[in-house]
Amino acid sequence: MGKAEVGSTKYLSNKMKQKGLTRLRWFCQICEKACRDENAFKMHCQSESHTRRALAAGQNIKQVTDDYSRAFQQEFLSLLKTSHGEKEIHANKFYQEVIAKKDHVHLNATKWHSLTEFVKFIGREGICRVTEKEDGLFIAWIDDSPEAMKRREAVRRKEMMDKGDEEREMAVLRSQIERARREAEQRGL
Repeated sequence: MGKAEVGSTKYLSNKMKQKGLTRLRWFCQICEKACRDENAFKMHCQSESHTRRALAAGQNIKQVTDDYSRAFQQEFLSLLKTSHGEKEIHANKFYQEVIAKKDHVHLNATKWHSLTEFVKFIGREGICRVTEKEDGLFIAWIDDSPEAMKRREAVRRKEMMDKGDEEREMAVLRSQIERARREAEQRGL
């Protein structure tokens, strides 16, 4: 079966199908190849180049999976840190942002079988703050860099000073009220 001629209707149809993101289900992470449908994926898996790469990866499958897992986690967290900071965001909505990039590492190539499993993992590790609400899991980056710690400490100190100032002002007001009451009692006698 030959290729469609340049400029033909079939050629234009094929080019339009190639644009945009493909289904994650038909993506081969080892070859980094996206297939348009189930049949194309099946044919790709039977190809010689895929078989060769799969055999090479199969020699040390745990190492390959760990590498993909590390790359996915690093990519996920760096995007979370830069785009949302310490603000809370729905995990699934954020995952849509991650997979919007064409060259991302796919979750199905990692050691985590689902997004929920991955989110719970980064929550257990203390990398992110994970809260479960009725509409799903929410994640927020925990910034534990020295600069962030200094900022938080400065804010806490300022709040303590402001609180101390308020307490002093209240004490002065109380003493003025007490003095005014005593003076009023003395005048009344």
